[in-house]
Amino acid sequence: MTGVPASAAGGTGRTPAPGGKLGAAAVNQASLWNIANILTMIRLVLVPGFVMLLLADGGYDPAMRAWAWAAFAVAMITDIFDGHLARTYNLVTDFGKIADPIADKAIMGAALICLSLLGDLPWWVTGVILFRELGITLMRFWVIRHGVIPASRGGKLKTLAQGTATGMYVLALTGPLATLRFWVMAVAVVLTVVTGLDYVRQAIVLRRKGLAAQRAAGGSAS
Repeated sequence: MTGVPASAAGGTGRTPAPGGKLGAAAVNQASLWNIANILTMIRLVLVPGFVMLLLADGGYDPAMRAWAWAAFAVAMITDIFDGHLARTYNLVTDFGKIADPIADKAIMGAALICLSLLGDLPWWVTGVILFRELGITLMRFWVIRHGVIPASRGGKLKTLAQGTATGMYVLALTGPLATLRFWVMAVAVVLTVVTGLDYVRQAIVLRRKGLAAQRAAGGSAS
């Protein structure tokens, strides 16, 4: 006995709990089940249900299409909240980084493809939107080591326009509302193309700056 407290002697006075690494791993695993990731998983689960509802009875049952719209609306709402919750409450996980964009593109892609299969939406519209979304995703991987391009106001408007227009096409609308949804989708397509081109421009600039910085660092090191 030295009379010196264990904490003062550099210890904690506690015996390390056995299986500490296992306990830490369990905590990390449990962190996957946060509210943001749960909302993302709900969105993924909604995709097959949405498709079945939209295509039920050949896609011509107004009631089933209304239910399909409800599923689509829930998916869009969860898309708004899961990212906000993850950033606000520090709930960002590797799973969320991968699953969130997949869920976004899965519900939108399923809706567009089904609407084109039903003949409600021209295939070229579906092609333009999906080509842009998939192309930008690949471009993110292309420039990610040089930096991250933040979401722009135009990109947010594009997402809002796409979701609103697609939702209106999911519903069995007629008359003036059917005309309105055409123009809303036209705005969505224009925003899709414009913001996509702007993203390409920003990605090229970011990559050039990153390569220039690497060359400068290499030159100074030599």
